Amino acid sequence: MAFDVAGDAYGRYMGRYSEPLAARFVEWLAPPVEAKALDVGCGPGALTAVLVERFGSAHVCAVDPSPTFRTALAQRLPGVDVREARAGELPWDDATFELVLASLVVHFMPDPVAGLREMRRVTKPGGTVAVTVWDLAGHRAPMSLLRQAAVQLDPDAPGEEGLPGARRHELGGLLQQAGLQAVSEAELGVAVTYRSFDEWWEPYTLGVGPTGDYIHSLAPGQQEALRDRCRDRTGDGPFEVRATAWAARGRV
Repeated sequence: MAFDVAGDAYGRYMGRYSEPLAARFVEWLAPPVEAKALDVGCGPGALTAVLVERFGSAHVCAVDPSPTFRTALAQRLPGVDVREARAGELPWDDATFELVLASLVVHFMPDPVAGLREMRRVTKPGGTVAVTVWDLAGHRAPMSLLRQAAVQLDPDAPGEEGLPGARRHELGGLLQQAGLQAVSEAELGVAVTYRSFDEWWEPYTLGVGPTGDYIHSLAPGQQEALRDRCRDRTGDGPFEVRATAWAARGRV
């Protein structure tokens, strides 16, 4: 899966959604004024930046397996302790953080429950573990418009609807399986305006994530057919794309 891409490529593909989602996510969590926080699967830093604004860089840590993402985050937020790690093997002692978050990550974990248990392990008693995943099954993700156009052309086109956490209440259930208490859930919506169809389409050609992998797997004629089908749905622009994420939190 193509996430070892330049931070700028990911930002153009998903950052326009993940940054406002991160702000809404932290607002929903209503964290304490002071806390030590960890961003798991930080990417180029959409959520990390919100945490730094809230707590200061000295109180924020981040992990990601992608070297390009870690480099982008370190350049963007030089005071943050950013390390190479996956959710299942976090390089901190037990009970290190008050707040451990993973935004748009759980559905890509090889074992989501194990990853969430590890997030719980590094969280202090009384602290919070919280996560988000787009509503992929409900076709309310940023890439859902393209996905629906792809299925019209090829009913066997791969999708992300069956990934963990993609349906209502799945994230809360995963947190409970991982041993979190007082689990609660919410829907968080964002909206992005595009001036033109090309502004919307171009980021999908950068090879980021499952959608980027799929587009790169198509022959040139198939890519053009998909592009035309998407344009039929959006028009030339301007237009707005709305996206909704599931969010869940639990207490250690």
